[in-house]
Amino acid sequence: MDAKEQDELAVEFGKIACEAGAAIMAIPAGALGAERKPDGTPVSRADIEAERLIRARLYAILADVVLIAEESFEPGHPNPAPNRFLLVDPLDGTREFLSGHTDFTVNIALIDAGRPVAGAIFAPALGHLYLGGASAHRAALEAGGAFPGADRLTAIEASAVPDTGLRAVASRSHLDAATGQFLRERGIKSVRRAGSSLKFCFVACGEADVYPRLAPTMEWDAAAGHAILRAAGGCVVGPNGSPLRYGKSDAGFRNAGFIAWGRRLSA
Repeated sequence: MDAKEQDELAVEFGKIACEAGAAIMAIPAGALGAERKPDGTPVSRADIEAERLIRARLYAILADVVLIAEESFEPGHPNPAPNRFLLVDPLDGTREFLSGHTDFTVNIALIDAGRPVAGAIFAPALGHLYLGGASAHRAALEAGGAFPGADRLTAIEASAVPDTGLRAVASRSHLDAATGQFLRERGIKSVRRAGSSLKFCFVACGEADVYPRLAPTMEWDAAAGHAILRAAGGCVVGPNGSPLRYGKSDAGFRNAGFIAWGRRLSA
C-alpha cells in the first residue's frame, strides 16, 4: 500500500467514524440500555448500533478484509490472524460515556503485516477528529458533526521527546501500579488524565511526550491511535521496547501493555 492509498483510506475511515459518532450522539440518555458483558465491562445500545453501522460501511469499501470489532469478537476467531485485517472499537471509553464524560471515541484501523497503516479516531462529544495514514491530520467539528472538507484538515506532528521534564498522559480509570511506577521513575513534569484513545492523539499533536499503559489492553483499543501517532512521527513499543505488533490471535488479540512516545524514543 503506497502513501496515497494510506491517506485516502484514513479519510474514508474518518468519514465512517464521524457517521458512527453522530449515531451515538443521537441516542437519548434514557435509552442506552447499559449492561455488563461476561468480563464485567459495560456495553450499551450505542456500542452495538455504532458497530453495526461501521461494519456495514467498511464492508462497502473493503469487503474482502476481515473485520475484528469489540462487540462481535469471538475468542479463537480468526486463528491465525490474516495478513490484512480491520480493528474497530465502536465506542472506546464506554465507562466514561455512561458516566457523562465527553472523551469517548470511535476507533477504526487497518492492520497490514502486523502494523497499523491507516486509522481514524473521532471524539463525537468534543468534535475532535484525527486521521493517520502516511501523514497525520486533525480537524475540529461541531459535536457529532459530519466529516469536514479537506481544507479543514490540519497536519499534526509529535514533539521531540526531551531528556527531562516529560509531559505524560495517562488513563483516568485504569492507572495500574506498573504504569504509576513508570511515571514516578522518569521524573514526569506533568500528567494529564483522560479516557479512551484520545491519549494517543495528545502525543501525536505534540501536547504530551509519552503515554504509558502497562496493563493489558485489546488490540482494537490501540490500533487507530497507533496509526495516527506513527504517521505523526511517534512510535508505540511493548513493555520490552520492541515495536508493538498486531494480529496476536494466540493471545486473543490482547496487548500485554505498551508505551507510546513522541518523535524520539526515550529509554
